[in-house]
Amino acid sequence: MIALIQRVSEARVDVAGETVGAIDGGLLVLLGVEREDDEARLRKLADKVMKYRIFADDEGKMNLNVRQAGGSLLVVSQFTLAADTEKGLRPSFSSAAHPSEAERLYEAFVAYCREQGMPVETGAFGADMKVSLTNDGPVTFSLTA
Repeated sequence: MIALIQRVSEARVDVAGETVGAIDGGLLVLLGVEREDDEARLRKLADKVMKYRIFADDEGKMNLNVRQAGGSLLVVSQFTLAADTEKGLRPSFSSAAHPSEAERLYEAFVAYCREQGMPVETGAFGADMKVSLTNDGPVTFSLTA
């Protein structure tokens, strides 16, 4: 399971011209689900995302996590993160989870974050989404579990 996280001052997801999820500040989480992923991995990655200290404290150091900074999560499914790009000029998606399993684990990731008291907005799984964001920093990290 892969999460590309971006610290944002604002982010939103539009589908067919309508905003389906938006946050004012926090983390945009692009989530890729791979074949071998399960609930244990999603909990491990979700905990890492929520506890990752990339927000500035009073001294300007990256010392606070998203909750401590008063932020939210915008979680967007991103199957292309599971692409194999080692060979050739066309990505292979053989390591990506089957769409039905990916959707189940994506929804479980969102539910787990909400159960932990985290405010979470989402995109629309499998939809053609337009993601807009203002990356704060810029700060971007790739996390795996």
